[in-house]
Amino acid sequence: MIEAKNYTYIDREKSWLAFNARVLQEAADDTVPLLERLRFLGIFSNNLDEFFRVRFAAVRRLSLTGVSGEKLLGGISAQQLVKDITKIVIKQQNESLKVLGEIEKKLEKENIFIVDETQASQSQEEYIKDFFIQQMSQELVTIILNDLAEFPLLIDNTGYLSVRLVMKDEDKSNSVLDLVKKKKKEIRYALIEIPKSFNRFLILPKKDDKQYVILLDDVIRLNLRSIFNIFDYESISIHMIKITRDAQLDIDSDMSKSMLEKIATSVKDRRIGEPVRFVYDQTIEKDTLNFFLTKMGIEQTDSIIPGGKYHNRRDYMSFPDLGRNDLLYKQKDPMPVEGLTLGGSILNRIAKKDYLVHTPYQSYSYLIKFLREAALDPKVSTIKITLYRLAKNSQIISSLINAAKNGKKVTVQIELQARFDEASNISYAELMQQEGIELIFGIKGLKVHSKICVIERIEKEKIKRYGFISTGNFNESTAKLYTDLTLFTCHQQILKDVNKVFEFFDVNYRLHRYKHLIVSPHYTRMRINRLIDREIQNAQLQRPAYINLKMNSLSDYSIIDKLYDASNAGVKIKLLVRGICSLIPGIKGMSENIEAISIVDNFLEHSRVFIFCNNLNPEVFISSADLMRRNLDSRVEVTCPIYDEDIKKAIVDTFEIGWRGNVKVRIHSENLDNHYKIRGKNEPIFRAQFETYNYFLDHNIDVLNANCILPENKR
Repeated sequence: MIEAKNYTYIDREKSWLAFNARVLQEAADDTVPLLERLRFLGIFSNNLDEFFRVRFAAVRRLSLTGVSGEKLLGGISAQQLVKDITKIVIKQQNESLKVLGEIEKKLEKENIFIVDETQASQSQEEYIKDFFIQQMSQELVTIILNDLAEFPLLIDNTGYLSVRLVMKDEDKSNSVLDLVKKKKKEIRYALIEIPKSFNRFLILPKKDDKQYVILLDDVIRLNLRSIFNIFDYESISIHMIKITRDAQLDIDSDMSKSMLEKIATSVKDRRIGEPVRFVYDQTIEKDTLNFFLTKMGIEQTDSIIPGGKYHNRRDYMSFPDLGRNDLLYKQKDPMPVEGLTLGGSILNRIAKKDYLVHTPYQSYSYLIKFLREAALDPKVSTIKITLYRLAKNSQIISSLINAAKNGKKVTVQIELQARFDEASNISYAELMQQEGIELIFGIKGLKVHSKICVIERIEKEKIKRYGFISTGNFNESTAKLYTDLTLFTCHQQILKDVNKVFEFFDVNYRLHRYKHLIVSPHYTRMRINRLIDREIQNAQLQRPAYINLKMNSLSDYSIIDKLYDASNAGVKIKLLVRGICSLIPGIKGMSENIEAISIVDNFLEHSRVFIFCNNLNPEVFISSADLMRRNLDSRVEVTCPIYDEDIKKAIVDTFEIGWRGNVKVRIHSENLDNHYKIRGKNEPIFRAQFETYNYFLDHNIDVLNANCILPENKR
């Protein structure tokens, strides 16, 4: 074993900000369709909001304790990290404003105009004012602040308009003393909450083939006189502000309350979390800014970010398409899986062999079909499933309720602490309880992040299990956008292990042993280390040795040290890491045999795949776990081996397709500069996500022909 010496890492927060910069690169990329660029800008903003609510909030809490936290943060103090993050974010915010301006100019060339209150024509003003009076004014919340005994609670990440009214003098006297007094005018401050019940963008009537859109913020600005018509003021100004609060849940220890009650209360209390970021329009008057900072108790040590006229740019994710499909990515139909059918019995097919579904390239409908068939099949007696994040109108939930109504014993482990999905999961939990579904609310100190399902079917008077194991959430909405792998299997030993995971949920003081699955928090770290050690040993024996890993994030320092050890032993390591990568690749004497890249494209790369050479007899795994400390030590995660040779080959092939990509691929580096992978002079363009689709298309030509659903370009 090579002793780890002087190993270094990239701070995970800065690495995450570098990932979000890659999202911003997509918004800035001229080759991306215009409306998609706007949506990437919205994703960038939404990501940043969540970052401040969670990660920045955690670092800030640590900094306020006075503890440096350098061991936890990879060699940087919490206090310095807070400053560094703020500096990076201000730079990124300025860049995002520049990108937005460029996109708006390009949209104008496409006859799409985003106008503000000063640019609206007379007819547009009439339309806007009518919309405001007839629809919007009834829902507008306006608060006059000066005389309030207590400042109102500003809701996390909601858009507000701060209003400053300079009042006219009531006294008409013109004495010298009065003239002196008049120099200091009475100023009133007000706050307007931008309604969430409307789309942020109001589409105005078309004119001469030109399409016009105005933000609700500017609808309000155009109607200020109507809103404040009872006040006698000489001037009025309005600027947008936004606050972000610490999203940590403080769970009550009261034993008399159910977990459902505790989480529900904690989610409500989140709205009064400590402010961690204040964003404001940088043209705001100094006295107005100071008024709000003082009243809200925001100090200079907090992250105070100057911005542009508009905040909450995450709303650009919902920018109307205006019927302009030519400015969007062309949608491709998900393909069938060879051997599986949505028409006949899916359980009969799975009984004969394993199948892998690679969404969104292949249809997610197989998973829904599996549950719906299990709900109706008289031979199915039980269904057990873990749920983490669900679609708004979840077909998964309706299938499980259907099963319960058909007399199946349905057991659901639903994670009530799935961040920002707590309220939705509580609502679904209450609905399932009403339908007689048995619910498990996790294990104290552990989040359940595994994606597993097992059903029991009575065949020839014996129990036979069927199930699926996935890298992603059972969510039909995100399945259209996230790349994930789901294994359907009838392998009885694997499913026996899956059943043991559910037994662990029930009796978690008992430590189970698993023959096939690798399960966190007890075994994943140990098994991953052993798999890496085997590659190190093979390299030292001059045998072939490589490790190929694909994941969202890599930040566990212990695992990174082990990968550095492997590199120093001569193991060739390829890392496909979309997000955080605390490992520094390509450093002589530390990581010279490690390469690491990130793909950010139309789909969000979400699958986790671990491939180990094993002396040219590759072991392949799919997993719900990233290689982060929380996934290894503080969550219930499941990593599943792949035994079917065809499936194994497909996973290895698609990994290599990702690795060969030369478009949308950035190189992970110590400088966090997000340099694109350089394409050779005569090297053809190889876009990994497009080529992955083509890979499955080429393997499904016969199936597509048989079903008459061959995409147009292949007919």
